[in-house]
Amino acid sequence: MKVVEELAPSIGASRACRALAVPRATYYRGKMPAAVGEQPARQPPARALLPPEREAVLDELHSERFVDKAPAEVFATLLDEGVFLCSIRTMYRILSGAQEVRERRNQVRHPNYKKPELLATGPNQVWSWDITKLLGPAKWTYFYLYVILDIFSRYAVGWMIASRESADLAKRLIREAVEKQNVLEDQLTIHSDRGPSMKSHGVAQLLAALGITKSHSRPHVSNDNPFSESQFKTLKYRPGFPNRFGSQEDARDFCQGFFAWYNQEHYHSGIGLLTPASVHYGEAEAILAKRQAVLDAAYARRPERFVRKSPSPPEGPTAVWINPPPRAMESSHAVKSPLLEIQTPCEPLKPKTELEMSRLMSVEASTRPQIPPSQETNLNHGAHENGLPKMQDLGKPDAPLTQPRPGYPSSRCLPAELDSVSPGNEETTPCHVIPPPLNTRVIPQQIPAGLGDWSPKQLPKMHPNGRTLH
Repeated sequence: MKVVEELAPSIGASRACRALAVPRATYYRGKMPAAVGEQPARQPPARALLPPEREAVLDELHSERFVDKAPAEVFATLLDEGVFLCSIRTMYRILSGAQEVRERRNQVRHPNYKKPELLATGPNQVWSWDITKLLGPAKWTYFYLYVILDIFSRYAVGWMIASRESADLAKRLIREAVEKQNVLEDQLTIHSDRGPSMKSHGVAQLLAALGITKSHSRPHVSNDNPFSESQFKTLKYRPGFPNRFGSQEDARDFCQGFFAWYNQEHYHSGIGLLTPASVHYGEAEAILAKRQAVLDAAYARRPERFVRKSPSPPEGPTAVWINPPPRAMESSHAVKSPLLEIQTPCEPLKPKTELEMSRLMSVEASTRPQIPPSQETNLNHGAHENGLPKMQDLGKPDAPLTQPRPGYPSSRCLPAELDSVSPGNEETTPCHVIPPPLNTRVIPQQIPAGLGDWSPKQLPKMHPNGRTLH
């Protein structure tokens, strides 16, 4: 922005902004003085009603004959009587200013439910439970599968098959799971959706008696109970899952085999490819250490196969969230993008037209340091040999803001030999030289970049009809 201000008196603000790729609106906005103090209040329009007129309209709406009528009916009644106070919309605006516009009917108003945010850093801290339907032998017949899942280890701590959905059966399952896992008072939080069994008074009283905190999802938000939904999908996408179950015993037999596999053999991707049982019962550290030893041995045998670093197994869970809170952006890490981005010689600007090239050259000529004639001759020494047009040095920026990615040279920064750019100058680096544009009208005597000698004498002869003669 300072460069634009320095160049604006000599070449004009518009040309300076165009050459330096700075929006003119940004330049002029920066020159405007900042607003000091509070902004003046907006003046009411001249055609607005005066305060006495607004009071008259409000008194008429409060009158006994109009107190239970809508503004449209009031407006029509007054017109029939030969009276005009204001429009219907103005009546609503005056009533809204007096906080007298609301829903008059006795309708249910849904409250704003708070999003549940639950954190588990170990087993038996947060459980999630839900009920799903399994198709029975005939149409409109179902079996109900109750599942309680630990969200940290993904271990199914309890499940049950029943012929109906009942709060009494849910109470029995929760009590048995709590006793089996030796859960202490004020240790556990049980999360569920808002089904009838989950919100029943019996379940709520049981949880209160056991010292367990209950949590519910928001209405019609399945993402608030993701672990149970994901586990049900794993169940129903198993290769052996049938379309229908012949009986309740058939469904129980299938679920016994499934949960044995799920807890003991299933390598869960959400917990570092560990089994839920190994994480739930504290065997994860030993398993991860054994896996690391195997990978270290493989790295010692063939280190060249691992390019970046030595391999490591997927990490186990440390903290599992249901709806993690958004992380606040720290102001110290917030970096504002510069208004003007100066590029290094490795990333030269590419004007699209000759007019833009001439304007850019004129601006840079006024700001770059003077170059001795001898050095300018050396810079163009290689260009004259290849028959290319002469190119002036644009100089080195004072404070480059952009840097090329390390290890990946820019496609617009061509390597060159030192003796062909500036012979006798050992401090000059190839990256600080801008390659001259190629003149396609002149046939070069030698192709650079090690492609070998190639002169016009080696061109194949062309027949007048366009065919090549060998």
